[in-house]
Formats: sequence, C-alpha cells, structure tokens
Amino acid sequence: MGKKLSEMSLEELWQLFPIFLTGHQACWEDWFREEACVLKEALSETKVKQISHIGSTAIETIWAKPIVDILVEMSEGSDFEEVKKILLKTGYLFMGGEGCRLSFNKGYTEEGFAERVFHLHLRYAGDNDELYFRDYLRNHEETAREYERLKFRLWEKYEYDRDKYTKAKTEFVERCMKRAKIEREKEERTKA
Repeated sequence: MGKKLSEMSLEELWQLFPIFLTGHQACWEDWFREEACVLKEALSETKVKQISHIGSTAIETIWAKPIVDILVEMSEGSDFEEVKKILLKTGYLFMGGEGCRLSFNKGYTEEGFAERVFHLHLRYAGDNDELYFRDYLRNHEETAREYERLKFRLWEKYEYDRDKYTKAKTEFVERCMKRAKIEREKEERTKA
C-alpha cells in the first residue's frame, strides 16, 4: 500500500501531479456546470453570492492544464470555517490560505489525477480579480496566445515544480488584470 497524499513530500506530490497542458476540451465547461450544481446544493444553507469558472479552462482559445478552476464568492459575514467543513464533506481537500481567502482541490488521488480535477478558490464577493483576467483573455485573443506561449515555456522548465510555474506567470497575470480594470473603468465612464 502506497503513501497517503498527506504523507508525501512536496517533491513526491509534484512527481505524482506534474504540470501538463492540453488543447481546450469542450467538456471542461460541462464539468464546471455540473460541479457548480454540486456546490450550490452543498452550500445551499450558506451565503453563496456567485460561482464562476475561471482559469485557462474557461478560455476556449488556449491550451490549459486539465484542471477546472472555480471561484466561489461568499457574502460578507459568511462563516468560512463552516463553508470549509461543508467543502471537506463534499470531497474537497483543504490546500491552504487563511481568513477569507481559502483554496481547495478535488480529484487528486494516491494514483495521480482523477478524470475530473478541480481547484476551488473561496473568497468574499468582489475579491475576484480572476474574473478580470479571464474576461481580458477572452476579449484579447493575441494576449491569450501570448499567455499560452508563456505557459508552454514554463511547462518545459517547471514540469515538476508547480510553485515556480505559478510564480513565473504572476507578472503577466497582474499586468493583464491591471489592463482589464482600466478597460472596465473606461467602459463604465462611457456608460455614465
């Protein structure tokens, strides 16, 4: 019998769960919708404000890690500890975070990735920069392609180091979110 995930070192986990990219799969949107229904049901007694599909699997024009990222936004005053308990009962593993920014995953097994893998980001409503990034890439195809090229380079370099892979994308992501917010402000001023 092998080690449990909780007993593995970070290096062992990275070997078991390497970075890899694949062309866009139409099923990712279906997986998101189905998991969003599971979450709405499980969290029906809480103050869920919005559940959104984020990350590269939400952008149809680029390759992505086959992991569906989900942003769950809660109303102010929500009890994140209670929500955490519910998510754990729903099959999610707590990955980290504190206060009102928690991360969970589902679909990681001792044998490797399950067919469906999810990363869930739990936040207060409005703490949703990922939506700006997603929408910016959906609306700017060349920037999306630039992001895809960056991810390919980083995949080659950091296949077995998810932390470095993620950190190396940070500057690009932050630059896009800043541009997206400026565009949104301009749109809102035009409407006013």
